[in-house]
Amino acid sequence: MRPEEAKHFYDHLGSGQDWQRLYENPAISELIAHLAFDSAHSVFEFGCGTGTFAARLLQRDLPADARYVGLDISSTMVSLAQQRLKPWPGRARVYQTDGSPRIPEPDHSFDHFVSTYVFDLLAPDFIEQLLSEGRRLLVPGGRLCLASLAFGTSRFSRAVCWGWQSLWQLSPSIVGGCHPIELLEYLPFKDWNPVHRVTLTS
Repeated sequence: MRPEEAKHFYDHLGSGQDWQRLYENPAISELIAHLAFDSAHSVFEFGCGTGTFAARLLQRDLPADARYVGLDISSTMVSLAQQRLKPWPGRARVYQTDGSPRIPEPDHSFDHFVSTYVFDLLAPDFIEQLLSEGRRLLVPGGRLCLASLAFGTSRFSRAVCWGWQSLWQLSPSIVGGCHPIELLEYLPFKDWNPVHRVTLTS
């Protein structure tokens, strides 16, 4: 899905995106449990959506002095996220991206780079550029925290993935541009040292 298509889709989806938490929450909880957010000082999120994930971090998981910065291509999502994060005015900042993988933040300014259910709607070359940006933004020893749609591991989940992939091939907009991917294909071990990896079925 091209950036302008994603913007159009998510501008119209609005707060309806939150219904996806029904199947996203198990992976989000797994990510939070294993990637040391309780000792984070600075978190950057690419594709913040409605701000639900950020609000959870700020309310329950981050230290009281940790800061959060998020961006999204959708003006609707940015507006919803900014509203949701008003309780943390000095710690949370959200702004809109122009659809470029380039992120206007200083080098080595975050210890966590997060993107959940975004890589699975991006083109491979965009993913590679975005990972380069993640490497640039992270401090030495910083953590790259990703969750995405993945391929099924059981008979039923493989069938669901096959149907989902068929709809995506017919028209990506039917499924919001998202389709199952294998994240490790984009993460050469020489550049990233995997700390935790798991495939969940919701």
